Amino acid sequence: MGSMEPSVAALERRVRGCLCDFGFEVSPLKVGWYNAVLQPSFHLRYSEDTLAFIVLSIPSMFDRAFKPFVDKQLLKKLNDPVDQCVSYHLSLVKKSLPDQRVDIIYDYEILPNRKPKFLAQTVAHVAGAAYYYQRKDVRCDPWGEKKIYGVCIHPRYGGWFAIRGLLIFPDVQVPFLEQVAPVDCVASEEKRIELLEKFNFHWRDWSYRDIIEVKERYSEEQKAYFAASPAERFKWLELQGVVQRSAYC
Repeated sequence: MGSMEPSVAALERRVRGCLCDFGFEVSPLKVGWYNAVLQPSFHLRYSEDTLAFIVLSIPSMFDRAFKPFVDKQLLKKLNDPVDQCVSYHLSLVKKSLPDQRVDIIYDYEILPNRKPKFLAQTVAHVAGAAYYYQRKDVRCDPWGEKKIYGVCIHPRYGGWFAIRGLLIFPDVQVPFLEQVAPVDCVASEEKRIELLEKFNFHWRDWSYRDIIEVKERYSEEQKAYFAASPAERFKWLELQGVVQRSAYC
């Protein structure tokens, strides 16, 4: 991470203090880094030097944040349980900073025109949190007319993580913040082709997530939860005894 002025470094410590013990990672960025690589229709409507943090969940989030959340909270059946958990923890960040204006954008939010409110993988890349591998990163393209989607890979967790949201501090300007490039951990042409093949055509078997050696991956319990369809996840929680049917509101 680039150097920060003391007051901004203290703000970052407070954000990390709210989230990192619960299986989240945060990386700072300037809004301008994101806007610079996208067409104007995708720009975030803040000044270029505005401070933001991208929030990732890593494998430990399931045990440290999610399971305690569903054990203690009233789940609303209209919303995805993990989304509710993430919203709860990011709202605690906002409450812990009453002297700051904090805007929160979640990865699943969309605009009236159906475009996402922000491009999560692009933010992760420009913040240096994870490398966004795309078709253009392959010199000898083998796919012809096929649609090929890109995917972020984390240098420690491979594909065993998720991008959850963006914390924006409209009143905090950081012209001095230095950009750090993401770690190019899938450096060979062969491995990049393998990654994009697995992600686009075999994503259900989880194999793309292990394209590199990883520090930690999802537990079998966590994989079973995420493998369930969104409509079945409440039922899965009931069957596992993580939450009682009467807990819903």
